[in-house]
Amino acid sequence: MTPSTAETPEDHVTVIKVPEAVGVFDSFDALQKAFYDLRMVGFSRYDISLLGAEETLKEKLGKGYWTAAELEDDPHAPRAAFVSEEAMGEFEGAVAGGFFFLGSYIAMAALLTPASTVAASIAAIAIGGTPSAVIGGLLARRAEQHHRDYYAKQVEHGGILLWVRVADEEKQRLAVEILKGHSGRDVHAHDWSL
Repeated sequence: MTPSTAETPEDHVTVIKVPEAVGVFDSFDALQKAFYDLRMVGFSRYDISLLGAEETLKEKLGKGYWTAAELEDDPHAPRAAFVSEEAMGEFEGAVAGGFFFLGSYIAMAALLTPASTVAASIAAIAIGGTPSAVIGGLLARRAEQHHRDYYAKQVEHGGILLWVRVADEEKQRLAVEILKGHSGRDVHAHDWSL
């Protein structure tokens, strides 16, 4: 099957003529398990997408309220990449650790004179790094809360949408089987993807 694209000027949406399976999930855990199983059988993470953030939905569709059922087959529905809990944990660690390092580095740089002592350098790291690590920790928690709110808002609107681009009938069968196997609702395929 050769992919082809079509763009209509009135809606500025590029549709790829490659089939796509779609399912609706009632929990992040079920969604994450489906994602991992899809990856295990060979689907690329680039073939898997979720519904975009609420702000993007409002900007693109102009809707203040929407349901998953309305958007599962809507080519105008904005897409986003899946972010796992592990990836969020790594991000949080990087933010908190980065701020600790930055604060410590600035404090140490200020004390890098021939007259400074090891004790003064250790104190500078503690004094400079700790407040920065706290700031980093707060920013990391904010990012985690935003991540949780993203999924909670989708569940509130009828479920978390997951789309999987499928290159052939065997991949379509496999994707539908995995989505249904992890409690996906209204699992089906349409003959296009974004």
